[in-house]
Amino acid sequence: MIPVPTGARVWLATGYTDMRRGFPSLALQVQEVLHKDPLNGHLFVFRGRRSDLVKVIWHDGQGACLFTKRLERGRFIWPSVAGE
Repeated sequence: MIPVPTGARVWLATGYTDMRRGFPSLALQVQEVLHKDPLNGHLFVFRGRRSDLVKVIWHDGQGACLFTKRLERGRFIWPSVAGE
């Protein structure tokens, strides 16, 4: 497990994300949609359409990190957005 610094926030992207995207494209989405700096040390989490895959981007102060997790069974539960 990779230790995440105390005080790092976790931001969940609402909706679905094209899971073909890599760090540069996801970082651009963070800037344009969430209006956040993807290099600030916080974690940004995206999910695929089937909800069995998530990607997490994180800048650890030394470089860009991209983590991927695919569930063998089941789906990731995502909070609903107000108005949906």
